[in-house]
Amino acid sequence: MASFVFLVDRVCPPFKGFIADKKAIKDAELKEFAPQVTEQSAQPPSLQQVDQRLFEDQRKQIQEALNAQTFHQFSAYAQEQFPGQPEQQTTLIRQLQEQHYQQYMSQVYAQQSTTPNGAEMNPEESHQHQIRRDDDSDVSDDEAGEDLPSNPAISPASLWNRQDINEFKANIKKDGHEGIIKVGHGETVTVRVPTHENGSCLFWEFATDHYDIGFGVYFEWTVADSNQVSVHVSESDDEEDYDEALEAEQAEAGGGGGGAAGQGGPGDVEAGAMQTRRVDPNKPRQDEIIPVYRRDCHEEVYAGSHRYPGRGIYLLKFDNSYSLWRSKTLYYRVYYSK
Repeated sequence: MASFVFLVDRVCPPFKGFIADKKAIKDAELKEFAPQVTEQSAQPPSLQQVDQRLFEDQRKQIQEALNAQTFHQFSAYAQEQFPGQPEQQTTLIRQLQEQHYQQYMSQVYAQQSTTPNGAEMNPEESHQHQIRRDDDSDVSDDEAGEDLPSNPAISPASLWNRQDINEFKANIKKDGHEGIIKVGHGETVTVRVPTHENGSCLFWEFATDHYDIGFGVYFEWTVADSNQVSVHVSESDDEEDYDEALEAEQAEAGGGGGGAAGQGGPGDVEAGAMQTRRVDPNKPRQDEIIPVYRRDCHEEVYAGSHRYPGRGIYLLKFDNSYSLWRSKTLYYRVYYSK
């Protein structure tokens, strides 16, 4: 419903003013027939009051849309954290929903604080610009193709943090050593998690001992032979290796198309990995769900969830390629829900 409202507002801007006028007429009619109406209450609302009501209505619509999208994931996560405790589950769900809304709005204001020509926008204009941008990039009547920036079937992930990092590490140690990985300096660990036929959503949690680590999530459109989770360790990202091999072939052929050094290569964890990488055509297609960025997971637990877009394999990448000397001890847990 919220997406439809945003789409109508984008393709037909005058419709918003039309609805506002209709609402003002409706309110005036109700006040005319209300008993004992004072002179002050009979006055039409000021523009500031109308703008405030519209802002609150829009905020409510956004929250309801986000809550409807994440309720299933947050509910399953709360049941996992507090089994048999409905009150604590409800409290946790509300906290996660509020945190998710704040993160969404912060991202809107941070990424769209300026217009394409560099002029500053106020928060309302910034939010409207983000809505139009989301509609342009994620909603399409055409088939998903290589020319699209992302697959419309891929929904955004839900992310949140937890403060009980010591308790989380202790629980991982009790479960055994399968959830503990040593990521060496200069290495990238990829945890491959196939979708489960009885599941509909993937959850992950992770933390490290003393230092941060890069983290990102991708989805590979291929059918796994089993539901077994596997761990792959490499000295660099596979796509980066493909880029280097391709550039070497171009250099031998006289192409000379190497990029400038020191400006953020394809594996730059600070700039987000795989944003400009070329994909190996011999491998299954991958869609980016969360770009690889460094996370302060030595200070708190990083957690998240994502609803299955279809059958395939999730690639959870833990990138320590930027570290020349330090190895990282990683504690992680992945599971699915119906």
